[in-house]
Amino acid sequence: LEQFIQFSTPEVYGSTDTGWIEEGRQFNPSTPYAVSRAAGDMMLKIYHSEKSFPVKFTRAANVYGKGQPLYRIIPRTVFSMLTPNKLQLHGGGKSIRSFIHIEDVNTALAKIIYEGKFGENYHISTNELISIKDLVEKICELTGQNFHEKVNISPDRPGKDQAYALDSKKLRSELKWNDEISLTQGLKEVVTWVYNNIGELKKQPLEYIHKK
Repeated sequence: LEQFIQFSTPEVYGSTDTGWIEEGRQFNPSTPYAVSRAAGDMMLKIYHSEKSFPVKFTRAANVYGKGQPLYRIIPRTVFSMLTPNKLQLHGGGKSIRSFIHIEDVNTALAKIIYEGKFGENYHISTNELISIKDLVEKICELTGQNFHEKVNISPDRPGKDQAYALDSKKLRSELKWNDEISLTQGLKEVVTWVYNNIGELKKQPLEYIHKK
């Protein structure tokens, strides 16, 4: 095996409400899923240090783009704006996230695969943070919909982290990577994709379905 890319998650850090965090942040997972991902990262780190296992670690901000399942916040919101559905906004959308387009993630992964160092961890993120509420309002504006008419506020999900803010200076400075697709540009792309595929998307589930 020449190389193993561990595509992990910022959820291993828990909520990062203290500001932008770098790759050395201590793990503090707050959900069973995050605990399982942290355990996998730790196991591979030991394999690398003890057995020279050729692993590189990545953690990306919230990835989006056309073709994403409807249970994800961006396609779900766009779908709700273009159909009679109302969006259920958990906790009023107070949580803070960074959203990065899949094509920018792809260029980052290429940099990490060809130029990254084994045993190192790289954050893939934009430098822009936005609340989920502001994100939904932005999509309402792009689709010509009224936020208050299309959105219902619902209770927050248990264990949900309030903020993920990944500092990506390491990837930018060491591997000379930069994100190129703005959030507005990427959202317009998703709106077009949903509009052009609305008939097929109406057949798809809105909720996450665990596949055994």
